[in-house]
Amino acid sequence: MPFIHVTTSAVVSDEQKRVMENRLSDAISLIPGKSDRYLMLAVQDGVSMMFHRETANPIAMVEVKIFGSASRDAYAALTAAVCDIMRDEAGVDGADCYVKFEECANWGYHSSLF
Repeated sequence: MPFIHVTTSAVVSDEQKRVMENRLSDAISLIPGKSDRYLMLAVQDGVSMMFHRETANPIAMVEVKIFGSASRDAYAALTAAVCDIMRDEAGVDGADCYVKFEECANWGYHSSLF
Protein backbone atom coordinates (compact mmCIF):
# COMPACT_ATOMS: atom_id res chain seq x y z
CA MET A 1 0.00 0.00 0.00
CA PRO A 2 2.67 2.54 -0.83
CA PHE A 3 2.01 6.03 -2.14
CA ILE A 4 4.69 8.18 -3.79
CA HIS A 5 4.01 11.86 -4.35
CA VAL A 6 6.54 13.80 -6.41
CA THR A 7 6.42 17.59 -6.37
CA THR A 8 9.01 19.31 -8.53
CA SER A 9 9.71 22.69 -10.00
CA ALA A 10 11.03 20.99 -13.13
CA VAL A 11 8.74 20.79 -16.11
CA VAL A 12 8.83 17.27 -17.54
CA SER A 13 7.39 15.89 -20.73
CA ASP A 14 4.70 13.21 -20.68
CA GLU A 15 7.34 10.68 -21.74
CA GLN A 16 9.72 11.72 -18.93
CA LYS A 17 6.83 11.48 -16.48
CA ARG A 18 5.94 7.99 -17.72
CA VAL A 19 9.57 6.85 -17.39
CA MET A 20 9.77 8.42 -13.92
CA GLU A 21 6.59 6.62 -12.84
CA ASN A 22 7.84 3.28 -14.20
CA ARG A 23 11.21 3.65 -12.50
CA LEU A 24 9.59 4.64 -9.19
CA SER A 25 7.27 1.63 -9.55
CA ASP A 26 10.34 -0.61 -9.84
CA ALA A 27 12.21 1.15 -7.03
CA ILE A 28 9.47 0.65 -4.41
CA SER A 29 10.53 -3.01 -4.21
CA LEU A 30 13.70 -1.81 -2.43
CA ILE A 31 11.47 -1.76 0.64
CA PRO A 32 10.95 -5.39 1.64
CA GLY A 33 7.37 -6.53 1.22
CA LYS A 34 6.42 -3.62 -1.05
CA SER A 35 5.73 -3.84 -4.77
CA ASP A 36 4.06 -1.86 -7.50
CA ARG A 37 0.95 -4.03 -7.28
CA TYR A 38 -0.81 -1.52 -5.02
CA LEU A 39 1.48 1.47 -5.55
CA MET A 40 -0.25 4.78 -6.16
CA LEU A 41 1.77 7.60 -7.71
CA ALA A 42 1.22 11.31 -8.21
CA VAL A 43 3.64 13.55 -10.09
CA GLN A 44 3.19 17.32 -9.98
CA ASP A 45 5.67 19.17 -12.14
CA GLY A 46 6.15 22.85 -12.87
CA VAL A 47 5.37 23.80 -9.26
CA SER A 48 6.72 27.10 -7.95
CA MET A 49 9.26 26.06 -5.31
CA MET A 50 12.22 27.58 -3.47
CA PHE A 51 15.20 25.89 -1.79
CA HIS A 52 18.17 27.69 -0.19
CA ARG A 53 16.45 30.92 -1.24
CA GLU A 54 17.01 29.88 -4.85
CA THR A 55 14.48 29.24 -7.57
CA ALA A 56 16.77 28.85 -10.60
CA ASN A 57 17.68 25.18 -10.15
CA PRO A 58 15.09 22.43 -10.47
CA ILE A 59 14.16 21.02 -7.06
CA ALA A 60 11.94 18.23 -5.80
CA MET A 61 10.14 16.96 -2.72
CA VAL A 62 9.32 13.25 -2.90
CA GLU A 63 7.02 11.82 -0.23
CA VAL A 64 6.83 8.07 0.26
CA LYS A 65 4.05 6.72 2.48
CA ILE A 66 3.87 3.06 3.38
CA PHE A 67 1.60 0.83 5.41
CA GLY A 68 3.74 -0.57 8.21
CA SER A 69 7.44 0.14 8.59
CA ALA A 70 10.82 -0.55 7.03
CA SER A 71 14.46 -0.47 8.03
CA ARG A 72 16.73 2.54 7.77
CA ASP A 73 18.82 0.62 5.20
CA ALA A 74 15.75 0.11 2.99
CA TYR A 75 14.91 3.81 3.22
CA ALA A 76 18.52 4.70 2.36
CA ALA A 77 18.43 2.46 -0.72
CA LEU A 78 15.15 3.95 -1.88
CA THR A 79 16.43 7.48 -1.26
CA ALA A 80 19.43 6.82 -3.53
CA ALA A 81 17.17 5.37 -6.23
CA VAL A 82 14.69 8.26 -6.01
CA CYS A 83 17.48 10.84 -6.29
CA ASP A 84 18.91 9.02 -9.34
CA ILE A 85 15.46 8.95 -10.96
CA MET A 86 14.86 12.64 -10.28
CA ARG A 87 18.28 13.52 -11.70
CA ASP A 88 17.81 11.42 -14.82
CA GLU A 89 14.19 12.27 -15.60
CA ALA A 90 13.76 15.82 -14.24
CA GLY A 91 17.27 17.23 -14.03
CA VAL A 92 17.07 17.59 -10.24
CA ASP A 93 20.43 17.27 -8.53
CA GLY A 94 20.49 15.03 -5.44
CA ALA A 95 21.46 18.07 -3.36
CA ASP A 96 18.18 19.67 -4.42
CA CYS A 97 15.92 16.71 -3.66
CA TYR A 98 14.27 15.84 -0.36
CA VAL A 99 12.79 12.39 0.22
CA LYS A 100 10.37 12.07 3.14
CA PHE A 101 9.14 8.75 4.50
CA GLU A 102 5.95 8.27 6.46
CA GLU A 103 4.93 5.01 8.10
CA CYS A 104 1.20 4.49 8.53
CA ALA A 105 -0.33 2.13 11.06
CA ASN A 106 -3.82 2.49 9.60
CA TRP A 107 -4.55 2.31 5.89
CA GLY A 108 -7.95 2.00 4.28
CA TYR A 109 -8.66 0.34 0.93
CA HIS A 110 -11.72 -1.02 -0.84
CA SER A 111 -14.13 0.08 1.93
CA SER A 112 -12.12 -1.59 4.70
CA LEU A 113 -9.15 -0.98 6.97
CA PHE A 114 -5.97 -3.02 7.04
